[in-house]
Amino acid sequence: MSESKLSWPLKLWVGLVILLLVAPALVVIPVSFGASNSFVFPPKEWSLRWYENFFTSPQWTSSLINSLQVALLAALLATVVGLFAAIGLQRKFKGAAALSGALLSPQIVPGIVVAIAIYITFLGLHLNGTMIGFIIAHAVIGLPFVIITVSTSLANFDRTLETASSSLGATPFTTFRKVTLPLLMPGVASGFVFAFVSSFDEVVIAIFLQTPSLRTLPVQMFESITLQIDPTIAAASSLIVVVTTAILFAWHFASQSNRKKVKQ
Repeated sequence: MSESKLSWPLKLWVGLVILLLVAPALVVIPVSFGASNSFVFPPKEWSLRWYENFFTSPQWTSSLINSLQVALLAALLATVVGLFAAIGLQRKFKGAAALSGALLSPQIVPGIVVAIAIYITFLGLHLNGTMIGFIIAHAVIGLPFVIITVSTSLANFDRTLETASSSLGATPFTTFRKVTLPLLMPGVASGFVFAFVSSFDEVVIAIFLQTPSLRTLPVQMFESITLQIDPTIAAASSLIVVVTTAILFAWHFASQSNRKKVKQ
C-alpha cells in the first residue's frame, strides 16, 4: 500500500525534473528558426537564415571543427588511460585509494579550480593555445567517466576467465585482447561516449586555453552571447542539443540491443 502511494509522487517529481531540463530546448529550438535579428519567442516569421549563417561563417565552422577534433581525440586518450587506470586500481595496491581520488578529482573539484590549475601548469609547459593542450585538458575531465564506467564493468567481471585463458597457453596480451577487453567493452564504450560529450560541451577550461585562432564551439557561443546579440547562437545551441541527444540515445539503444542478444 505504501509503495503505491510513493510511486505517483515519485513519478510526478521525475516528470517535473524532466520538464525543467527540457524546457530550455523547447524555447531555444523555435528561436533558432526565427527570421528576426534578435531573440523573439515565439518567432513571428520562420527562416533558416541563422543555420545558414552558422554553416557559412568561418568563425562558427572553424570552432565547430575544433570542438569535434578536440572531443574525439580527448575521448580516445581518456578512454585508453582510463581503461588501464581502472584495471590497475582493481588490484588494490597500497595508495590505490589516494590515486583513485586524484584521478576522479576533476568530477569533484569545481570546474573553475580545475581550469586555473590546468592554465598555470600549461603556462610552464607552453601548452596554452595549442591543440595538444586542449586535448590533454579535455582528456583530464573525461577520464573520471571512463574510470567509473570501466570500474562498474570490472565489478561484475569473472577473473577465472583470465586464469582459464592463461592456463590454455595464452599470453597476457592475448588474454587481454581476446578475453578481458571484449567483456569490458560496454563500459569502455560508455566511457568514450560520456568523455566525448563532456569535452564537446566544456567551456570553462576552453576559455582559459583559447587563442583568437583556436577556440571551441562553446567558447564561440559564450562570446556571442556576452559580447553581441547574435541569434546564430540559438542555431548552434540547437545543433549541440540534437547531436548530443542523438549520440546518447544511439548508444542507449545499441546497449539495449546488445543486452537482448546476450540474453538470447
